Amino acid sequence: MKAARLGVIGLVVGVVGAATLITAGCANEQEKRGHELYTHYCSDCHGESGKQNQGFNWSAMPDPKPKDLSNKAEMGTFKDEDLFSTISRDMLDTSEEGGDPIGDDDFAVPTMPTFKYTLSEDEIWAIVGHVRTLHGMKMEFNVAARKISLEEGLKAAQAKFEQTKQAYEAAEKKASDEAERKSEQLKKDVDIDESAYAAEQAAMGQAKKEMDAAQVALNNFSTRPGKGVSIPRPDLTVKPAEAAKLADRGKRLYENKYGCNGCHNLAGEGGKIGPTLDRAGFRLNATWIYRWLKNPQAMDVHTRMPALGLSDADAKAVTMYVATLRAPKAEPVVQKPTEKP
Repeated sequence: MKAARLGVIGLVVGVVGAATLITAGCANEQEKRGHELYTHYCSDCHGESGKQNQGFNWSAMPDPKPKDLSNKAEMGTFKDEDLFSTISRDMLDTSEEGGDPIGDDDFAVPTMPTFKYTLSEDEIWAIVGHVRTLHGMKMEFNVAARKISLEEGLKAAQAKFEQTKQAYEAAEKKASDEAERKSEQLKKDVDIDESAYAAEQAAMGQAKKEMDAAQVALNNFSTRPGKGVSIPRPDLTVKPAEAAKLADRGKRLYENKYGCNGCHNLAGEGGKIGPTLDRAGFRLNATWIYRWLKNPQAMDVHTRMPALGLSDADAKAVTMYVATLRAPKAEPVVQKPTEKP
């Protein structure tokens, strides 16, 4: 009996130990992925260890410069959810005139891109976890529980949809039976009273929207939102006067909303991660520019440029602006021969 009890205890300890190893393995994998994603997308501006002026692009960026992610005194004041919402947000137009309303709690630095339309939610949490290590902290947000919550949310939404669908079908059948009964009584065709089940139909439609939204949320947790999405060729035909207005708006968006100057250099100013755009109007086809702006990863899976969530109208305006960038070729520098003494 004693040997049997020891065997059971050993089995339990073995199972618990295996579970601990699995959990630790998942955590280590998440940490590794967070480091890789940070290195690929963030380190050029923030530096490998998060310190200011360490990143390749830091000194070339317009103000405000990227934060010192190694500064625990400041970074420790932010919740994990604050860091997540900074990395995954919609970009705001910071123009003084015609820009978006910006609240006190809104993060509105155009040169810090969003990764909401590029990375999965799980990947963004991995980056948050890595950023925490840069200032000696550990992420407390429970990512596994978040996934379970999304799965349960989808199940609840599916159940609600089935319930409303059954109610709709029952109400529709009742109205149909009633119309058929009246037809027999009156000896003529009687239309079905659709208003009799309009409420059930509306409820089913709303439940369908909620179910679809829950499915999208779960998909986006583990799947990149732009993956496999091909951008169709746009219609960029506009009248000259309209093109000029669009280009002016595009310039504003380029600088004040999407922060393109944080990575691209123009007329000697701006970042140096992406190519210089002084002659982009000569080098690049307008249709290509538009499709690239909408979903860079669909055209180059290895690019570090994220999709910034440009609407069709914004993408068209920025395309028109970039198409105007046609600086003359730089004159070659001729070295004069050194005179001999």
